[in-house]
Amino acid sequence: MTTQQCLVLIKPDGIIKALTGDIILKLSEVNLKIVGAKIVNVQREFAEKHYHKLKSEQIAKYGEKKGTKIYEDTLKYILGEFHTKRIMALVYEGEDSIAKIRKLAGATNPEEAEPTTIRGKYGRIHSTTGVFENVMHASEEPEDAEREIKLWFSPDELINRIYPHEVKKEAVEHCVWK
Repeated sequence: MTTQQCLVLIKPDGIIKALTGDIILKLSEVNLKIVGAKIVNVQREFAEKHYHKLKSEQIAKYGEKKGTKIYEDTLKYILGEFHTKRIMALVYEGEDSIAKIRKLAGATNPEEAEPTTIRGKYGRIHSTTGVFENVMHASEEPEDAEREIKLWFSPDELINRIYPHEVKKEAVEHCVWK
């Protein structure tokens, strides 16, 4: 068992449905520490960085035309075009945090998720677009977690940092990712 950090996003549908407390309560069952939390309005360029792998995966799976549509609809979803522009970003830390959180989250497709999981209980497939409204994101692998956490948080926004960082002395001293 290893100490890991995992990015969790409570997506726009989770925010608009006031599920933040329920999701955090469910995640508390696995005794992990929250080491970072904030509310974010996501811009398109930022969303594209977060979903950098999705576009090529979707095109490979469904072909150029359909794969690009799925990607664009996913961007619209995370940008809040269906609900609200707000997302809650959290970093959880603890032993095997990624596996524990993903088990509680359930399958990405809410119709395939166990009913007792977060996505199984609160998710749905958007009737007009087919986009999975799965209320949350959780990092899939340790490499994804590191990349995503460094994208969503600066080192100063975390109370514990497990990834390499340095302190730069400028007008104001602050940590930056290496």
